Amino acid sequence: MILITGGGTGGHLSIAKALKEAFVERGVRVVYVGSTSGQDRIWFEKDKDFEARYFLDSSGVVNKRGISKLSALANIAKESVKATSIIKKEKIKAVVSVGGYSAAPASFAALLQGIPLFVHEQNAHIGRLNRMLRPFSKRLFCSFLPPFDPYPLSEEFYRRKRIRKELETIIFLGGSQGARQINDLAISLAPGLKKRDIRIIHQCGREDFERVKKAYEKLGIEADLFAFSKEIAKKMSQADLAISRAGASTLWELCANALPALLLPYPYAANDHQRSNALFFHEKGGMQLYEEDMDLFSLPIQRMSETLYNLFEPYGERKIAKEILEAIS
Repeated sequence: MILITGGGTGGHLSIAKALKEAFVERGVRVVYVGSTSGQDRIWFEKDKDFEARYFLDSSGVVNKRGISKLSALANIAKESVKATSIIKKEKIKAVVSVGGYSAAPASFAALLQGIPLFVHEQNAHIGRLNRMLRPFSKRLFCSFLPPFDPYPLSEEFYRRKRIRKELETIIFLGGSQGARQINDLAISLAPGLKKRDIRIIHQCGREDFERVKKAYEKLGIEADLFAFSKEIAKKMSQADLAISRAGASTLWELCANALPALLLPYPYAANDHQRSNALFFHEKGGMQLYEEDMDLFSLPIQRMSETLYNLFEPYGERKIAKEILEAIS
């Protein structure tokens, strides 16, 4: 029995989902331990692929000080005791952490019981919890750092991959919560794109949906506008260029689809990790950091797309699951 732990955000949870599917595909039973806060329950509370699902009252420590920090640490200790009971009850052979504060109790419980711990770091900059766990884990998997492990990702993103040759459709991606900076940029670029008959696909987030919708209506522009979509892989495949935040999962989804991108990293992300993610792809040549007044039509779309096409390695979740099972066999 394998225990997967971690979450809080869609990026962490998408990795948990991909790894779960890889283990189940190999006939391995899987248990999930997450948090009552964040998106963990929304993703997995009804997921019957897991043998069991547990949601602990865990909370983050980052950016907390004084009494608040001591309280958070005490909470992790308390929830680690609960996680210890879960590990014993489910007869867990290995724990796989995908990061986020949800991962702390079960990860610490694994170390205290001598259960093999494997850690996945999704970003180019290793998070605080993962830096702490790394020396005690059996293996840290990361696509941004040597040995550059393949990123666990749903097949729907690379099943549709294609080389882009010219700009006919652009997609703006602010993430599931939206990004006002990207929304404002899309609105400012829209008239120029309309003049060149460039189709617009735009994920704007729930909070900003009405404002952005009215802006497009005022401009007389028809855009494929949505707050959030479960068919984001299909929408990416229709585009020839993305303007996006730089969350790790989004970047690897774009890479898997060979979709070139201009990136606006979220400046307040922990340790500025989105900028580190963006620079990785910028240096490879498949994506660029967005600069004001850039000429979108002078971008080497085909060269960028070909770079991404050759960079992505499929079935990362299967390879990681296989290595973990071999290590504990």
